[in-house]
Amino acid sequence: MSNTYKTKPRNAIIEYLKNNADTRFTAKDIINAINNGFDVVDRSTIYRNLERLCIEGKIVKYKESDINAACYQYSEHHSECHSHIHAECTKCGRIFHMDNDIFAEAESRMKSMYGIDIDYGKTVIIGLCDKCKK
Repeated sequence: MSNTYKTKPRNAIIEYLKNNADTRFTAKDIINAINNGFDVVDRSTIYRNLERLCIEGKIVKYKESDINAACYQYSEHHSECHSHIHAECTKCGRIFHMDNDIFAEAESRMKSMYGIDIDYGKTVIIGLCDKCKK
């Protein structure tokens, strides 16, 4: 968006997102992190900025079944985030960008058996990463 204002709250939100680019987060996570400083950012300001950042393609929004909130991931440098599956570690929260080729057969079977097209950008596989298994 060319008419985007560079406000202090927006800059604080983007800074948080960049510092947590490999993990998923909720609006509450951002509210808690940003409001630990001296300036308090209004909840509606955070939600409004998150929606704008989604429209601008700087973050990806998705829903996890075990969390009663929308989850977000910074994706400005991952423009392909809307077109591939992600995996998330249940312990550390790290997000992995996965190659869709390994899902080609499953995608074909889901389409032929159930008539379902996979929305790759909103698909998150939950598991435990190698680092957290140790």
